[in-house]
Amino acid sequence: MSLAIKDNEVDIVIGALRSDLTTFMNEWRPMFSRFHVIIVKDPDLKEELKIPEGFNLDVYGKPDIDQVVGSSTSILFSGYSCRYFGYLISRKKYIISVDDDCLPARDPKGFLVDAVAQHISNLTNPATPFFFNTLYDPYAEGVDFVRGYPFSLRGGVKCALSCGLWLNLADHDAPTQALKARQRNSRYVDAVMTVPAGSLIPISGINIAFEREAVGPALVPALKLAGEGKCRWETMEDIWSGLCVKVICDHLGLGVKTGLPYIWRTDRGDPIASLKKEWEGVKLMEEVIPFFQSVRLPREATTVEECIIEVANAVKERLGSMDPVFARAAKAMLDWVKLWQSVGSSSSPSSAV
Repeated sequence: MSLAIKDNEVDIVIGALRSDLTTFMNEWRPMFSRFHVIIVKDPDLKEELKIPEGFNLDVYGKPDIDQVVGSSTSILFSGYSCRYFGYLISRKKYIISVDDDCLPARDPKGFLVDAVAQHISNLTNPATPFFFNTLYDPYAEGVDFVRGYPFSLRGGVKCALSCGLWLNLADHDAPTQALKARQRNSRYVDAVMTVPAGSLIPISGINIAFEREAVGPALVPALKLAGEGKCRWETMEDIWSGLCVKVICDHLGLGVKTGLPYIWRTDRGDPIASLKKEWEGVKLMEEVIPFFQSVRLPREATTVEECIIEVANAVKERLGSMDPVFARAAKAMLDWVKLWQSVGSSSSPSSAV
């Protein structure tokens, strides 16, 4: 798949929660080597990173984060949230991010999946959130709009976010994974679809790409569980961030796609032990989803930053008294907007140490 973009328009952002990235980087070398890579080390990780040579990359650690962010913000870049620091300092048009326990997948014919190329294809082709095409992505090779699809809507809208999927270990929550401990996803569906406007989606941060200028500030590390751990099923920050992005995309007339590309997610963690940490988040979702389903942003909110401020104020007003985690999330969202305006929109990124 050829890319209709320049190499200098993409940043690959990796949050490093493990010290030895040798296998990870070597497996991804065919896809990553032509692009700039930002690796953000989890501030809680004490060991030195092991990274093979041959990549154009910058590595950021706790000293860099402290220097750029300072101590006056409530944003916590620990665990999986460390990658958001990469989103903040990047200056590229497109950002692609995968977890460091994921490897390139192979399609049913045995060919290696170029996740980078597929994400870029998703983002550079229009999305169709206002009318569902039953053949899924009408811009894919060999596909078109079906009979009855309004011609006035066939131009589509800008796609701002691409959400890829996973083979082997799917992104289940801890209760599901504990109940179905041996279940693995081997189903490869060769399709991309636009998530309809008005429909929410549990966006996973494991395998995503987005246009930074379009929605970058909406990817916010805000919701931190009290017992948050270092396994995906012990966190909710990406789910909360994804709900914010989808509501804002709907408001601004932007599209979100899901489906291809797939990555291969390796096994890690103990879902039964994680259940104790994530159970708080499982319960909170019963309050979170009705809130986001009912959020209506004012017409005057025309930028992503303005939308995030509106959502944060609504979170504080409507959810803040239910649980302290919501009040903290609202403050983190406001802090994030200030950070993005002071750091994320400056003309040049901060240098890695």
